[in-house]
Amino acid sequence: MTIGQLAAFAGVTTKAVRHYHERGLLPEPPRDAAGYRRYDAEHAVHLVKIRTLAAAGVPLARIEELLAADPDRFADAIAEIDRALQQRAVDIARARERVAQLRTGDRLFVSAEVAELLDRLLALGVSRRAVQMERDRWILLQSIAPEQAASWTADKLDAIDDPEFRALYLDFDAAFDWSPDDPRLADLAERTRRWLATRHRAGPEDALPDPMLSRFVSTSPAESSPAWERLTEITSRHKTGQDGAPPETHGGAPPR
Repeated sequence: MTIGQLAAFAGVTTKAVRHYHERGLLPEPPRDAAGYRRYDAEHAVHLVKIRTLAAAGVPLARIEELLAADPDRFADAIAEIDRALQQRAVDIARARERVAQLRTGDRLFVSAEVAELLDRLLALGVSRRAVQMERDRWILLQSIAPEQAASWTADKLDAIDDPEFRALYLDFDAAFDWSPDDPRLADLAERTRRWLATRHRAGPEDALPDPMLSRFVSTSPAESSPAWERLTEITSRHKTGQDGAPPETHGGAPPR
């Protein structure tokens, strides 16, 4: 038989036959005077065995071993391959669950509690820009300090029930587009200071045990604006004691 006839007989492509030759699974046949491969029935039987094992999910790397195995070893190897296929099926099912979760957007990357917080912020009228910044920071916090992040999430959900906090959050969001000379920035910083003074709760940077992680969270990349940078300057003066207790903000982001 020619390679085309052999491939048709076994139900594979000529490309597959050549690939099995390259992998050493199918012996090379002798060639005729014109240099063409000529296959016999033994090649056809061998190729059908290869095709059957490959179609059953046996890795090509193990086919040669199985073709040479005695019945007991063959049975053991097939059982081992079957267990591997079962694990792959489990992994694929999990991957499909994760793909399905992609439809839920933010919920794929954060806990259910943070997703609830993000939903409430959107319902409150907070811009998608600010909500995305909030989400990205929670992704970071939950990754480096998952236990503390759960406590901080509960605190944030509690704070959002406070009308004053909601008003501050919306004003911080709006301040993104203000002029850096807007007099409302100083008032916003003062209102935040007074609100935080009533809570006396530590925020993420204060609670992280590792100073390096604390700085990492504090300086994580985030979208900013001249007005928010001005707010950062005001809060920096507060932190040095020039203007009283600092409003605890992050790069102009809403108060914690």
